Amino acid sequence: MSAGRSRLPPVLKGFHPTVASWFEGRFGTPTEPQSAGWPRIQAGEDTLIAAPTGSGKTLAAFLACLDAMIRQGDALPGETQVVYVSPLKALANDVRKNLLEPLAELRVLGVPDIRTAVRTGDTAQAERQRMVKAPPHVLVTTPESLYVLLTSESGRRMLSTVRTAIVDEIHAVARDKRGAHLALSLERLEALCKARPVRIGLSATQRPIEEIARFLVGPRGWTRAASRAARWSTWAASAPTTCASRCRARSCPRSPPRSSATRCATGWPS
Repeated sequence: MSAGRSRLPPVLKGFHPTVASWFEGRFGTPTEPQSAGWPRIQAGEDTLIAAPTGSGKTLAAFLACLDAMIRQGDALPGETQVVYVSPLKALANDVRKNLLEPLAELRVLGVPDIRTAVRTGDTAQAERQRMVKAPPHVLVTTPESLYVLLTSESGRRMLSTVRTAIVDEIHAVARDKRGAHLALSLERLEALCKARPVRIGLSATQRPIEEIARFLVGPRGWTRAASRAARWSTWAASAPTTCASRCRARSCPRSPPRSSATRCATGWPS
């Protein structure tokens, strides 16, 4: 192992050398949500990250997905592998900062070309046709547009290869009819794909966190997690400042509050 790689923070050693080197040079040390979330995402677990704005949770989700595609090298197929669902069009700035800018800098370092595209109700027809002919590796969309894609033959064909579904600002939809609509779309996406896509939820405000977790993973995912609950009971009992869902929250409804900031990465078996 090279001296440079041996000095990397332990969590970065699980990344492709180019990605790890880029991150260290750009940001230095990972934030707590990144350190807690990456191992679970890379292990294929559904992961819910609740952390304050500016803590790097969006990059935590994107970078793990980009790393998985970069590791495929020249064998990276021209198919959609990641769908990022945002209920707020205003989050386009987040996408630029945490997806487009990192990708541009990584391309300079020689990583495979990873295509991205945005699909909303405002997307021009010509751009929609381009997506059909050359599916983006990362598709950024809204809950409503995801539903529309799942109802069309070309949309289902594009989405059938998705490996990861990221739901940002999950608290903004989980509480109302849009949430029920999105939950149905996530289940339809799961039924469409050969392998169940890993689900990643992101939000700065989640209360109660257990209900948000249940919403993210869906009924079958929650059953799988519940079946292993007994294994975590001893762990939770020995760590009274963490909740029974392994969320490591410092301010959690199930644990004595120690801080007003919530930093949580909760993983369930995929």
